[in-house]
Amino acid sequence: MADEKKIKVPETQEGTVVYNLDPLIIKYHYEIDYIHSYAQDTPFFAGLAAGKLMGSRCPKCGYTYATPRAHCMHCGGKTEWVELPKEGTVHTWTTCYFGSEAFLPETPFTLIMVEFKGANTLFLSRLIGVEPGKAKIGMKVKAKFLRNSKFSPTDVYFVPA
Repeated sequence: MADEKKIKVPETQEGTVVYNLDPLIIKYHYEIDYIHSYAQDTPFFAGLAAGKLMGSRCPKCGYTYATPRAHCMHCGGKTEWVELPKEGTVHTWTTCYFGSEAFLPETPFTLIMVEFKGANTLFLSRLIGVEPGKAKIGMKVKAKFLRNSKFSPTDVYFVPA
């Protein structure tokens, strides 16, 4: 034991952020890859990536959903995919002063409910290019799509037509 070497763990500049001592609460980064399936909604998200708005229509009763459904809420029939027009009108709107982390840089922003010719329901999306509070009910709008799709509902947004 006379030749005992001192072994030392190398020190780094990294540390831990402490939020509370009793109980001890620390900041800890955790990352995971998550595999997700859009399952029956795949055509909607694939459509966004291709610059198309996909809705669904019931072949039994003809009810058309701007936000697609696998089955009709009126008669229970299985719906079929249909392409929606890229132009519509603002049915209603609101200005959002708070949002998730992804939208914080954009606050305040405008959300609109878009009414499409031939669709029985409305489509929720962002309105870009109009100052918050300046949207108008009945305003003509057209869909625009992100160039690099994230396969997210936010891949589509609307601008004044």
